[in-house]
Amino acid sequence: MNRIALEVARYKTFAVALDWPGWCRAGKTPDDALEALSTSLERYRNVLQREGPDDELRVVGEVAGDGTTDFGAPAIIGPWDSKPLTRRERERLTTILEDCWAYFDRAAAAAPDILRKGPRGGGRDRLKMMDHVRNAERAYASRLGAPVPPRTPWPAQRATLSAVLRSPRTDARWPTSYGVRRVAWHVLDHAWELEDRGNGPLA
Repeated sequence: MNRIALEVARYKTFAVALDWPGWCRAGKTPDDALEALSTSLERYRNVLQREGPDDELRVVGEVAGDGTTDFGAPAIIGPWDSKPLTRRERERLTTILEDCWAYFDRAAAAAPDILRKGPRGGGRDRLKMMDHVRNAERAYASRLGAPVPPRTPWPAQRATLSAVLRSPRTDARWPTSYGVRRVAWHVLDHAWELEDRGNGPLA
């Protein structure tokens, strides 16, 4: 059974798997979001280098979204994030994020430099998307209480994120549970975009 939270804004809803970082899909309505999440299950399982989630979705709560939600990012910290995670839980969630990073790297290596345009004729090409993901992760590290200097090599930046997720800082603005989900959602969403606008899913 997979605990699912809904983040419901005026124009968009996210269905978020609370125990599976990166498994998070959006739709116009809650039903649409849940359908998108269910449809993406096999794709998500292919990301993981471990046993993945089962087929059962159980909605355990709902929060009101905001303008960021409608813009296209899961932005709300829910009541389920107030409970501190055990060391074992932090380790499990962080290793899943590391699976998402590894998958993104493979997708980026397989994608062409020039990607097909998105539904509205736009979208970043491969190198700009990689820069965007790296810069976003630097901002996320700050919210987790571990600022990373500009021009830090990407592997070192990721190592900082992994370390702070495993050993949270007391001055973090984001709780670990939300932070790891947000980082994993962002990197995996763009990994799948690289596939969808490039050469298709990895074999």
